Amino acid sequence: MKKIILTGGGTAGHVTPNLALIPALSEQGYDIRYIGSLNGIEKELIEKAGIPYEGISSGKLRRYFSLKNFTDPFRILKGYLQAGKILKRQKPDVIFSKGGFVAVPVVLAAKKRRIPVIIHESDMTPGLANRLCIPSAKKVCCNFPETLKYLPEEKAVLTGSPIRRELLSGSPLAGFKFTGLSSEKPVLLVIGGSLGSVRVNTAVRSILPKLLKTWQVIHLCGKGNLDRSLENLTGYLQYEYVSAQLKDLFAISDLMISRAGANSICEILALRKPNILIPLSAAASRGDQLLNAESFRKQGFSEVLEEESLTDQALLALIEKVHAHRQKYIKAMDSAQTADSIGTIIKLLNEAGGV
Repeated sequence: MKKIILTGGGTAGHVTPNLALIPALSEQGYDIRYIGSLNGIEKELIEKAGIPYEGISSGKLRRYFSLKNFTDPFRILKGYLQAGKILKRQKPDVIFSKGGFVAVPVVLAAKKRRIPVIIHESDMTPGLANRLCIPSAKKVCCNFPETLKYLPEEKAVLTGSPIRRELLSGSPLAGFKFTGLSSEKPVLLVIGGSLGSVRVNTAVRSILPKLLKTWQVIHLCGKGNLDRSLENLTGYLQYEYVSAQLKDLFAISDLMISRAGANSICEILALRKPNILIPLSAAASRGDQLLNAESFRKQGFSEVLEEESLTDQALLALIEKVHAHRQKYIKAMDSAQTADSIGTIIKLLNEAGGV
């Protein structure tokens, strides 16, 4: 049986594309294993999916002073040795890396053992972990056309991000039943990210009196961000987090407001949902969300409202604009070049592994 090892971790964004690949890999007959950190978020997510998991020591390369800078190189070296032992024992045909610093020792150990590696970079510009891994990779998959110029030409492949199949199979009937909302008014779905976003949450709640005149609002506000004073407001529903029913909420949504994390916006693209992106500011990140959002704006998939310009009037006006011209955005997304990301990545893995 052909065997693949998946790796990546540190954030959910380094895990969910791997999870999206698992059903297709199983259909292809792969024996699937995972290497991640000892106690990262990936451990719980992958074990819940029933995939054999092995943890290794991991560290982080920082551009700022920290006492951990003196000890993490030893953790990385230990992880490299541990990964090498796992690869020697498992003998995979190919490795797929989604990034994060736990993936670095795995990819380097794979290079030593001449095991082909396919890397996926979600953001517009490669992060440090993937930049360290790219020289050892056979191919580097990416989400954005603009990313191709940052990658070796012979390795770069525009694939888009693997999307969980279940997100595409939502039921409007189940969505309306779960929420108790009506099909007679449009539904706005607001997603601030797994931890929520105070800035987005505040902006949406401040316009509710005007918004609810024409919209119903589903607000995924993140853990600890519920506003109890709004619990009985007609047409407004707030949840800290939704898992099983998320696909059904997508199915009944007419417009979405979201941060601009790479995986989130690729899900929006796959769902063909008109949307407004409010990216994290450069002060709160390395600026990747600003670049991601701008790419989607240029391709005609989204409208973008930066935090510096986020006012009640601006947000209301943009909601009205996007909804009025929703077919234009849907048509642009229909023409996206990354329609079958999973199929493209599976083909690359098969070719790299010689299967």
